[in-house]
Order: sequence, then C-alpha cells, then structure tokens
Amino acid sequence: MPNRCLPILTAAILIIAAPLQAQQRPAYRIQLDTITKGLEGKPYDGKKCYTQARAGIVLREGREPRIVVTMSPLLLTGSDVYYELHEMRSDDLGKTWTGPIKHLDTLGRRPGGMLNGKPVEVACGDFWPKWHATSGKLLGTGHTVAYVDDKAPVKNRLIAPTYSVYDADKGTWLPWTTLELPEGKLGQACGAGCCQRVDLADGSILLPVYHREKDSPFARSTVLRCGFDGKTLKVLEIGDTLKRDFKRGLPEPSLAVFKGTYYLTLREEEAAYVAVSKDGLHFGELKKWTFDDGADLGSYNTQAHWVTHSDALYLTYTRKGANNDHIFRHRAPLFIAEVDTQKLQVKRATERILIPEKGARYGNFGVCNVSERETWVVETEWMQRPPAEFVIPVNNKWGAEARVYAARIIWDRPNLSWNRN
Repeated sequence: MPNRCLPILTAAILIIAAPLQAQQRPAYRIQLDTITKGLEGKPYDGKKCYTQARAGIVLREGREPRIVVTMSPLLLTGSDVYYELHEMRSDDLGKTWTGPIKHLDTLGRRPGGMLNGKPVEVACGDFWPKWHATSGKLLGTGHTVAYVDDKAPVKNRLIAPTYSVYDADKGTWLPWTTLELPEGKLGQACGAGCCQRVDLADGSILLPVYHREKDSPFARSTVLRCGFDGKTLKVLEIGDTLKRDFKRGLPEPSLAVFKGTYYLTLREEEAAYVAVSKDGLHFGELKKWTFDDGADLGSYNTQAHWVTHSDALYLTYTRKGANNDHIFRHRAPLFIAEVDTQKLQVKRATERILIPEKGARYGNFGVCNVSERETWVVETEWMQRPPAEFVIPVNNKWGAEARVYAARIIWDRPNLSWNRN
C-alpha cells in the first residue's frame, strides 16, 4: 500500500545564487529535497533503481497544485531496461508525499508479438508529464521501447511516440497510446522520449521528436505542432528536420520559448548543439554549445533541458571538467546557468550546481514550473557505472542511495510565464 503521508527525506540544502546584474535576471535560491529513495519505498538493494523521474502539475482552484512525479524502475544488470511507470504525488508543495504508486495496468508493458520465436514486451519509456493549460489536463509524452530478454532494448525495432492523460479525480493515468504519424513521414523509428515541449496559448503543442530512416544509424530531430482536446493528441504540422549525420546523430531535442523566440537544444555524441526559430518549427543553423569565453561547454552524449523564467533563460546540463572523470559520461553534478540569448552561449559566471555529485550518474531528468515562484528540476541517482563497477553497491563510498531528487529553484521575482512554458 502506498504511504499516504510520506515525510520528505530532505537534505534541505540552500544555495544562494546572487545575480550579477539584478535588473537583467531574477535572483534565486536552490532547495534540494529527496522525494524518495530506493525502490517501492524500500532501501536500495543493488538490483533496481528509479530513473527518468520528471514532475508535472495539476492546477486546482483555491488550492496548491498537485505535483505528480513519474519514474521508471530500471534493471541494473541490463542496459536501459525499464518497467511500468511509478508515481509519487504531493498535494502540499512537497511537504508530504504519497507513493510510490505502480501504474501497471495503464502505464505498464504490453505484449508486442514475437521475434525469433520469443515474445516481445513493449514499454512506455522516457516519459515526461506536463500540464496542458488549455484543456486543464496533465499530459505525458514518451515513446515505446521493446524487449525480448531484459538485457537491452530490441535493436531496429519500431519506435513510436506515446502519450497518456492523467485522471486527477481517480489519481491514475489512462492507458498509454501511440501518436498517429502521417504515413510515410518521419522514418521507421520516431520517439518523443525525454523531449521537453512547449504549449501555445491557442492550445496547440510544439512537441520535439527524433526519428531515423530504415537501417540508418542517425537520429534526426523535428518539432511537431500537435492538437490536443484533452483526450487525443494529433499531428497538425511537421517542422524542419535538423540533422548532423555523425555517429548517432541528434536525438532527444528539448524546446523552450523566451520572449517570442524558440530555442532547441540537441544531444550529440561528442558535444551539444542549439538552434533558434521564430515559430518553433523552422530553425536556423546548428551551433555548438560554448561558454561565453569561447570554451566548449563540455556537455556530450546526454540530455540538456531548459529552465525558463519570464526574465531570463537557463540551461540545465552535465559536463566535463568538474573533477568528475570517475562519473559515466561526466553525468554529474547537474548544473544550471543563464544563456546569452543573443550569442547563444552559456554565461560561465552564472553557473551553479543544482544537484551535487555522489558517485551516481544524472542526465535523465525533467523540469517543471510548479508555480510563479518555484521551478523544480527532478532527477534520480542512476545506480550504474562504467563496466569496472557496473552496479553501484549498497553502502558505497560515494554516498549514492538511489535517491529521487527535487532541486527546487525558488525565484525572488515571479515567473510571469510559468503556466505555459
């Protein structure tokens, strides 16, 4: 049974982030909370942990928003082996939590036919819940992941964008379904996993996706303009294709809008890139992320996402060069810094640590504007390391405990666009 008033397991770490130019960006402080740790309310056992934790909200008239955090259990002896989505929920801005709650029937694996005489199971993975203001619904998006033997996802298996709608009255999710794509478009494999979307004032949704042509190793990114009526997500328009046919290409794009301009950050094997658009669909040239002194940002082969405030735009990321060579792909600590939106560079002097490094990797996280005063970055301690120490042991020397973190960015000035971006 879920714990109905689970107290926060919090470190209550407060970090003051003083602005260099207060008139240009808001000051903020960071409060680091632990929502839960281990798995299913039990201590970490070295076999599974939570990954892909992200938060969404449900607005409630006259009350604080409900905060819903979805998480995927991960099998530590496999590679990207996920199971049914679990949920933590809070109705008092994180003072107490209910959960973890399994959504096996609606957000669990499903039969996916046969492959080489073995049954295939299909999961809804890389899920990201986000409030859709026009419909008054919490809408989560992700993509399908197919498994045969729980060692790794099936290679070259059809991948499709998925979505599910939260039933706030019942405290559950509707069964996940796939987004119908225009025939002959977006190749054989297309997913919206780990992609940060933008909802427009007219209710339409700009949903970044990445896709591959048949037998191609290269991921290419596109933004879809979709309609959503509170039940069904439908593609209305397909934007430009952004490509860099190098190693694995450009997967896991994330989109933000700031002062009428759209910014897309993209993962690449050896670096991270950004592109700009006036309409969120058609983008200019790719630019490698750098600091404002011209040095490479040092983020590579992992996700980056946006924190948007009406007064400033921020990037959240991991990178090299932080005394973190012992971390897989340098995916810890997790940083935040302001973006120079004219030069498309990260302002080095504004960089802060959102979540400190404790031996586990980060990098599969989400951002949620909880209110005009708070933005949350939710992350998990992913308890795998490079092959020499593939599974982080219980009571390890670094201090990782399979935590699910909420790094609460508490703004000094209200975020006037919080319920859209």
